[in-house]
Amino acid sequence: MAIVKYNPLSELRSMQEKMNRLLDLAWTKEVGDELREGVWQPPADIFEDDEAVTIQVELPDLEEKDVEIRVEEQVLTIKGERKHGEEIKKENFHRIERYYGPFQRSFVLLPELESEKLKISCDNGVLTIVIPKVRQEPVTLKLK
Repeated sequence: MAIVKYNPLSELRSMQEKMNRLLDLAWTKEVGDELREGVWQPPADIFEDDEAVTIQVELPDLEEKDVEIRVEEQVLTIKGERKHGEEIKKENFHRIERYYGPFQRSFVLLPELESEKLKISCDNGVLTIVIPKVRQEPVTLKLK
């Protein structure tokens, strides 16, 4: 068994090295890389119940008039652009993590959805599109 001399400062040095690595990771990227301009895809949730399929898309800082929604050949397309609120001076920012620029999301709709009857709303930066399902009444057949 080897005998190792205990150095109480070694734990502090180890912690300091870990903190330095952590800070290096946080500050090594250039600010220009962090402006996040370009094409972005806002996150979406899709869920359904017995009556409809609902698509919710996060669109912070956008109003309904800034978003184009269209259905063509069973494909729902959401399109728009998120712009900076004011002129951005790169030297004033340490980090910008939110995306800016044009976006487009497309979703293939199932044939059993009534896309011409969809309902659209926007609340707290979340665009909600509700697409009702085609109601199919049960058919009773009689034997002859």
